[in-house]
Amino acid sequence: MITLELQVALALFIPLIGAIGVSISGASQNVRDGITLVTAGILFVNVMSILVAVWGGASPEISLISSLPGLDVALKVEPLGMIFACVASTLWIVNSIYSFGYMRGNREQKQTRFYVCFAVAISAAMGVAFSGNLLTLFIFYEVLSLSTYPLVTHKGNAGALKGGRIYLGILLGTSIGLFLPAIIWVWTLTGTTDFVAGGILKEHVSPGITAILLFLFMYGIGKAALMPIHRWLPAAMVAPTPVSALLHAVAVVKAGVFSVLKVIIYIFGIDFLSTTGAAEWLTWVAGYTLIAASVVALTKNNLKARLAYSTISQLAYIVLAASLVTPMAVAGGALQIVMHAMGKITLFFCAGAIYTATKKTEISDMRGLGRVMPFTFIAFFIGSLSIIGIPPLGGSWAKFYIMLGAVEADQLIVFAVLLISSLLNIAYLMPVVIRGFFYAPLGEAPTSKQEGEYRSLISWGSLKEAPLLCVAPPFLTALGCIALFFAVDPIYQLILPIVTP
Repeated sequence: MITLELQVALALFIPLIGAIGVSISGASQNVRDGITLVTAGILFVNVMSILVAVWGGASPEISLISSLPGLDVALKVEPLGMIFACVASTLWIVNSIYSFGYMRGNREQKQTRFYVCFAVAISAAMGVAFSGNLLTLFIFYEVLSLSTYPLVTHKGNAGALKGGRIYLGILLGTSIGLFLPAIIWVWTLTGTTDFVAGGILKEHVSPGITAILLFLFMYGIGKAALMPIHRWLPAAMVAPTPVSALLHAVAVVKAGVFSVLKVIIYIFGIDFLSTTGAAEWLTWVAGYTLIAASVVALTKNNLKARLAYSTISQLAYIVLAASLVTPMAVAGGALQIVMHAMGKITLFFCAGAIYTATKKTEISDMRGLGRVMPFTFIAFFIGSLSIIGIPPLGGSWAKFYIMLGAVEADQLIVFAVLLISSLLNIAYLMPVVIRGFFYAPLGEAPTSKQEGEYRSLISWGSLKEAPLLCVAPPFLTALGCIALFFAVDPIYQLILPIVTP
């Protein structure tokens, strides 16, 4: 009989077993892709069965490796980690389907290595989600960085290698230089690194030490992309679009902001941080990142670059929410993990579909494309509305709860920052839709279509979408943005125990 604890361990090993199968079957595209999809499906079923148990009050935990006292490599399932695991396992399925269309449609090389590394990254994301202490979190956090490096440098050209160096250099530099010392410091102060409801530092540190530790953690978790250590994220846009979706929605940046929330909730404790005021500086840094990244996004003509800076801004919502250390704000930050994942993966899927069909990457070249790619641009429109926070899209709930948290913390300036950010979101996302549907086509001459590639001739009344496997996933995730608006209560009820005494 498979126990709940074994299911938690299997969440790590299922993707690894799939990676081995993909590696062995790489000579056959259909078999390789089939193994990828089946593995993703099995992981999804496994995670959903764990979710049912957690909803029933279970909190399974398992020790993988015992070392020094308080430094075990251990897994423990709690509501916040459960949410992240559900996001990663669900979106792996749609991202895999999308990848099949994108990688084949663009005749990408080294596809087997791509799917192997992708599976290893998902395994690492599961480890991050179910980590029972800081040591376990750090180990899987590093595995996630290393396993995604070959994905970022997938194209193998000079630009990809440079982007990969920036990506890995910043992420490893911050984690080893700041995150790891913070973990060691916490262990020496408390004798443990376990995640405990209410935090473990309250009786062991002064407000001054608390602020220093918080700084080490917030900038040591480089995947949260706070300015000025955000450059790895735009640099990673040299990767194929399915990798961008992985970075922005499925695993990497979500692992960063998830870790931020987990450290604040289970290491510092919301009440402790609130009484010390040690997180006030973080509110200002997150607010600045939120606005500054949106302003930079306005200046980017490359669609993926604009979406990258949008992600930096949207991640700052979560860090800002955590810094307010109120139940409503933290709940809004947790909701933002889910809502942003669904909205942003939609936008990156659409960017990849446009590239696959037309080879266009610059927004200024997308005049009239909505007329020939209506399904792609409608999906982009829906995803944008969710990112902006317009009802009835899921993103509106996250923004609503964070705003309530700002009022609860008596931070009206933060409330104003959130409103300004929403206006900036409209300013950098809506022009893509407007240009696509309401600008006259460029009237380009036909381009030759090579075997395995999909190039669209912009012509009035002629639908020339990307391959079905590139169009169906963003349309499904766009519908997911709508569904999440009406399904928010179960997610909120799952989050509630971690933000209330």
